[in-house]
Order: sequence, then C-alpha cells, then structure tokens
Amino acid sequence: MTLKLNRFKAREYQADLVDALEKKGFTRLMAIWGRRSGKDICAFNLCIRESLRKIGTIYYMFPTYSQARKVIWDGIMSDGMRILDFIPLEVIESQNSSEMKIRFVNGSILQLCGSDNYNALMGTNPRGIVFSEYALQDPMAYQFLRPILLANGGWAMFISTPRGKNHLWELYNIAKNNPSDWYCSKLTVEDTGHIPLEVIEREKADGLISDDLIQQEYYVSFDLGVEGAYYTKYLDRMRLKGQIGAVPWESSFKVHTAWDLGVRDSTTIIFFQTIGQVVRIIDCYENTKHGLEHYVNIIKQKPYTYGKHIAPHDIRVTEWGTGMTRIEKARHLGLSYTIAPDLSIEDGIEAVRSCFSKVWIDEHSCVPLIKALESYRQEYDSKKKIYKSHPLHDWSSNFADAMRYLAISLPKTRDSASPEDIDRRYREAMMGGQHLPGFFRDDVPKY
Repeated sequence: MTLKLNRFKAREYQADLVDALEKKGFTRLMAIWGRRSGKDICAFNLCIRESLRKIGTIYYMFPTYSQARKVIWDGIMSDGMRILDFIPLEVIESQNSSEMKIRFVNGSILQLCGSDNYNALMGTNPRGIVFSEYALQDPMAYQFLRPILLANGGWAMFISTPRGKNHLWELYNIAKNNPSDWYCSKLTVEDTGHIPLEVIEREKADGLISDDLIQQEYYVSFDLGVEGAYYTKYLDRMRLKGQIGAVPWESSFKVHTAWDLGVRDSTTIIFFQTIGQVVRIIDCYENTKHGLEHYVNIIKQKPYTYGKHIAPHDIRVTEWGTGMTRIEKARHLGLSYTIAPDLSIEDGIEAVRSCFSKVWIDEHSCVPLIKALESYRQEYDSKKKIYKSHPLHDWSSNFADAMRYLAISLPKTRDSASPEDIDRRYREAMMGGQHLPGFFRDDVPKY
C-alpha cells in the first residue's frame, strides 16, 4: 500500500532508527533514549508503516497490559491528538478495544499487549515486536518469542531508559558489540536536544526529580539502580566483595529449598546450602502453569541430598477441586514442607537486606534470581509522585518472595553440628584436607 502517512514526521535523531528498520534491513534494533524523547511515538508509527508495507502480525509490548492501554490505546499527546489517530481511518478494517487489536484493510494486525502475560502469545506468529520500556519487562518474554522471530525472519525493537545493570544492560552490550547484526542507539538529552537543560534544572529545583533520576532518565546512565529498588545497592556491594560468582555445590552438606508457590503466577524455587554462618545459593528454578507434581519432579531429578523445603504460610490453603491443602498434596507426592514464619512483607524485606552480608550467589545458575532481585522495587504513585510503602507486583516478585521466605527461615536450616564437625566435612568435600575458611565458622571472630 502506497498511502503516505503525513501525521508523523521523525525528529532528526529518530530518522536513523527509521532508516535502520525500513532501509537498512536491521532485524534487531535498540534505542536507549532519554525521557520524553518520543520513543513510543516513533516506534508506534514504524509499526503502522510496517503493517501497511507487508501483511503480518505486529505486537507492541509494554511491561503490563494496563500500561499498554494507558500509554498508547488511551494515550493523548500534548497537542490533544490521540496516539491512535496516527492511523488513517481509511486503512482500518476493524478495532477491538478489549483486546487492543487493530486489523488493517490489507489483513495485517497490530496489537498492544503486556509482557506480564506473554504466555498468551503462544502459537502466534508475529512478524515484528516492539518491547517498550524493556528494562522493566519480564526478560522471559523476549526469550519466549525470540525463536518465533528467528524462524520467520521477524524483527524486534527494544526501546527503553536504563534501570540499573539488569537484562537491558546485558542486551545493550550484546547489541553494541555486534554492529553487523544490531542497530544500537544510546542518546542523552544533550545528544537529542529534545528538552532544554534549564527545564530539567527547574524540575530539580522544584523537587520533582532527583539528581540520580536525572542521570538515569535524561542521561541514560546504567550506573544507577532501579529508582525505589530494595536490593540493588546490596547486590552491587556483593559483586565488589566477590559474593556473586562461582558457588559450587558441596555434596557433603544438605541442600535446602525456598519456594514461592504460584497459582496464576510463576512458581519459583531457590536451592541453597547453609555452611556455618554462610548461605550458599547454588541453583534456582522458575516455571508457570504447572501443577505441584511438576515441581516435585524437578526437585527429585536434582542430585542433591535435601534438608528443609521452605514454603509460605498460605500453603495451608485448600485447593479447589481436590479438597486438600497444598501441604497435604505435597506430602502425598513425597515432599514435606517447612512453613516460613508469618511475617509482614516489610519485615521480610529487612531480613533479606540483613542476610546479604553472608550470602553467596552463583552467577551462572542463578541469573533469573539475580535479575529479579535487582529489579524488585516499590510501587510508584504517579499522581502523588511518591513511592508507596509496598512492593510493585510484577515478574520480579516471585523470586523476591522466595528470597524473603529463605531469609526469614534461616534459623530453621542452620546446621546443628559443631564447628569442628563442619570443618571436617568441608575438608572431606574439598578432598584436600584444608580447613574451612574462618569466615564460614561460628567460633571464629568475623571482624
């Protein structure tokens, strides 16, 4: 279709992204631009043009379904124009508001969706996907859809501002280091000039934005954690001290597990060992829409000798259909749970913070856990412009909750053996006769 779309005119710094998709043929594109730089307007118009250029399905994905509705479907620009009005009426065959789906007269489909429900896209065959605010999305959404795009030669575009060195940071480095395969653009407010610097300074003076947030949102700095994040600075310290690295399984010590049991959400499991005062997190697992039998089988397939299996206190709730509680069902499957103390979320978060000084995490086996802990943050009230006192429930909550149950249940998993016995078992495990490092032992002063 040769219809000219006159309602959108790319800004000078946006034109390069347009050319990368439309003229240079890039199928992987990344644009890390500052706040209010028009990322979504540009990307949405590219989706319209791609829908008219070639028949296919394109998804425009936000972190959540409700965010997609708020930003694009119901979005109104500063001049009063609806964002959907970029699509000329004569090219629209139908619109479905409940599914946020637009069908074009040529047969193409453009649909808005959220990465919080990426499983709903199973069986679809998208030709292109925009991941908007990818830093806040569930990274499993791209991993789930990537094989589909590879199979059909589809394209993926990632637009975002940074939120610390999480999955966006990792993908950005892949893009930056592979210029033949990726179009990669990282522009600060000084590069784009889309907002006068004095406006930002005025926002800062009025108390509307902090120095840290200015660096993150306008100067696209990856060196700051997620605003309102609970654990980012603690994980940074752990990296500096070498507490995130290779953490092998010590076969002479029992492995404990901490669970967050989902019904509609994911179920997550953290595998850890307690040796003296140290907590060694050696493995983790996450999946969704499976029954308890699946997770018990995963546990049994591991080579570990188990100690405690920590579960949240609501595991006593009766399941519909079976008439049994989940703890009873687990016993039938050969798994005995230990119930975590019924503490408030706030007390649990503080317990996690307190235990980080003695936690070691394997950086290879526990990538999903580390990413979730880095992204776990307070919910933000956009009207009052303050953070609420409770966490935002998103993809990161599941592993964060499992970590909380681990932290508050540590007394239940402590090895009752004497320091001498722990030392002997450690030497046997290492097969070198070396004594257990003092930090691991209860009878050695720590500092």
